[in-house]
Amino acid sequence: MMSPQSRHSLAIRLAAGLAGYCTFINLYSPQAILPLLSQEFGAGPAQIATIISAGTLAVALIAPFAGTVADVLGRKRVIVTAMIILSIPTVMAALAPTLNALIFWRFVQGLAMPPVFAVTIAYLGEELPPHEATAAAGVYTSGASLGGFSGRLFTGVLSDLFGWRYAICFLALLTLIGAVIVMLTLPRERKFVRSAGLAASAKQMLAHFRNPRLLATYAVGFGVLFNFIATFTYISFRLAEPPYSLSATWLGAIFVVYLVGSAITPMTGYAVGRLGRRKVMIVTIGIWLVGIALTLLSPLWIILVGLTLSAACGLLCQAVSTGFVTITAKVGRSSAVGLYVTSFYLGGSVGGALGGVAWVYGGWPACVALMAVMLTLVATIVATTWSRDAGHPPPTAMEPA
Repeated sequence: MMSPQSRHSLAIRLAAGLAGYCTFINLYSPQAILPLLSQEFGAGPAQIATIISAGTLAVALIAPFAGTVADVLGRKRVIVTAMIILSIPTVMAALAPTLNALIFWRFVQGLAMPPVFAVTIAYLGEELPPHEATAAAGVYTSGASLGGFSGRLFTGVLSDLFGWRYAICFLALLTLIGAVIVMLTLPRERKFVRSAGLAASAKQMLAHFRNPRLLATYAVGFGVLFNFIATFTYISFRLAEPPYSLSATWLGAIFVVYLVGSAITPMTGYAVGRLGRRKVMIVTIGIWLVGIALTLLSPLWIILVGLTLSAACGLLCQAVSTGFVTITAKVGRSSAVGLYVTSFYLGGSVGGALGGVAWVYGGWPACVALMAVMLTLVATIVATTWSRDAGHPPPTAMEPA
């Protein structure tokens, strides 16, 4: 029989995974139907990709403030409220009559997401011991990756069967149901220390800019989503063209590669404990470079192998760097994670924009070259700024209580 502490820890992990799932079924769901939307609205690949960039840009803008507010109001209250609110712009996006309206509601969607995932990561860092927090961050990342896969798959299949508007409405319903479940299962925070006020919390947030480790980790986050967005946005256009000519359903099914990342990321804590964060990151980035290079080859199965490696490595990098933020920040963990999320999603917006430029001027090979440069920069940052003992921080006040 499980002890009360074990049940408490399990409830936290399951609720965190569900919060990640319900957020990410929405954020990237249009990627599977971008070619379809491009035809419907008469827009080119770079323009229609703004649907993705609008959501990631909104996330980047609001993330630090979500953390600051949560440092005052508490964790669970902010997480559940934001999940409920998220379902509203999702429905409005489904009803959008024009491309500009769709882009607007995607932006509003993005505004509601940081209070879910930024605060969830901060909650994990406070409520669980350091080794459990890293493992729980892996569970959260698995839920997020499963949500990313489900959102794309559901949108692709349902768009072929009933139309993309019904598909988006279905995601809104799933989000609302998930919010209710999280409200009922996520334990109320026990170790949360309320900030003295918004001004004090904002001061804590500014202090994070004086922490070199955090700044380096923010740069890593920027590069991780830069590559994710560039990869999984423009690969859809490549595979929708001859000789592949894949439908929305098959484009959505391709994101099954995310499930590999979902299976691997819970082992992040073990790998970091054995090898250290820096070594795990550098090796993972090297494998990622191989994966993205494989997508240049013609056979579809080799492209899928390359995408699988890319997805798994990206999710591993995200789990390691996110967990490092919660351990490194001395105070104001919500705002520390919020700044990481801002850098992460700003990277996604830039990746979508520069990926579009690369696509226009050089097609998929130019996109791959762009991503290879970014991965090299990320590996350099990790190698030169993360200390050798980053995987095993000493028991100081830097660790969660």
